[in-house]
This record gives sequence, structure tokens and C-alpha cells, in this order.
Amino acid sequence: MPGGGVRTVQVRIAGRVQGVGYRYWTERVAIELSLSGWVRNRRDGTVEALFSGSPDDVAEMIERCRDGPPSAKVTSVDVVEGAPATSPGFEVRATA
Repeated sequence: MPGGGVRTVQVRIAGRVQGVGYRYWTERVAIELSLSGWVRNRRDGTVEALFSGSPDDVAEMIERCRDGPPSAKVTSVDVVEGAPATSPGFEVRATA
């Protein structure tokens, strides 16, 4: 991205990602990386998140999502570029 800028992506993580603390792990790592956005469980068993921040930090978050917390077993991470920007801060949202 020219000049560094801000990268915003929406991700969908599949596998054993519910009931293993994935959302709270995501919140902790996103805050550590100074990202804005949110994370929530989906009724289909996936976890969905929006990450916004420096391109390098967003890329690092996506890579970390491929492993997740110790009890998770991630089978896929789908990334959609150019999601709408989010307000500052990071939050865990209710299941959608």
C-alpha cells in the first residue's frame, strides 16, 4: 500500500474455533498489535473478525489467526480485502 496507510480486512476462520477461547485470544492479540475492529462467533461454527491498522500489523494478525489459541484447530482463514473501516478500539461482539 502506498505510504503505509491503513489496511482493513474481514476474515472468516473455520475449524475448531468455538469453545476454545478464540474470540478472547483474538481480542488480546489485536490489542497487542494496535489494531481496531471486532470479533464474533457465527452460528455456522466459524469466527468472523474485522481488523484495521497498519498493513504489516494486519498481515501479522492474519498469520496468527492461522494457528489461534492452543486449543484451536484452524482449517481455513478466508480474507476479504477492503472491508469498511471501523472506529478505534477492538471489541468482542455477540454471536451473529
